[in-house]
Amino acid sequence: MRLNFHKKLVNLISLILFLSALNVSAQMRPNHEGYFDVRSATTILDKQNYLLDARLQLFLSDEALNALNSGVPLTIELNVEIIRSRRFLPDAKEDELQFQYELEYRPLSQRYIVRDVKGDTQDSYATLFSALNKLGKVQDLVLTQNSSLDPQSKYRFRLQALLSTKQYSAPLRMLFFWRNQWDLKSEWFEWQLKR
Repeated sequence: MRLNFHKKLVNLISLILFLSALNVSAQMRPNHEGYFDVRSATTILDKQNYLLDARLQLFLSDEALNALNSGVPLTIELNVEIIRSRRFLPDAKEDELQFQYELEYRPLSQRYIVRDVKGDTQDSYATLFSALNKLGKVQDLVLTQNSSLDPQSKYRFRLQALLSTKQYSAPLRMLFFWRNQWDLKSEWFEWQLKR
């Protein structure tokens, strides 16, 4: 009787460990096709500039991850639109901004490099999780000057994150067009400018 109980207990513990391992791996890679999501975004007025603070969730698809690990740099692009609300006319798009970050894996040092393409700054990370986590925390990104916005108008901002393929050759971009694992982009996230 006691041996039977012990055997059932071992089987139960094995089942619990197996299910928890499945749960952990599912949390680490929720979708093999990958996805980008803007979780939150706000603008803050600092002296004369409006700064962007945003939180993104970035999961690479298997194809993008294989390309990255094979030495192909990936470009994560943030698109920001500044829209002026108008009462009797359609809203006016005042400005469109693009910020690009290059993610690269260096197999010799086994490091992931995140480089700001415009700012020409870079950071090094030991894991892909750390590199994507850094890319997902946008802080103090200058969007526009306060003086360039009409003080009487209402504005809203829109943010989208995407995996850019513009830097690749035309034949390669055509291949990416037919393969949905390279079409990683978030929905537009929109918020009102608070003054």
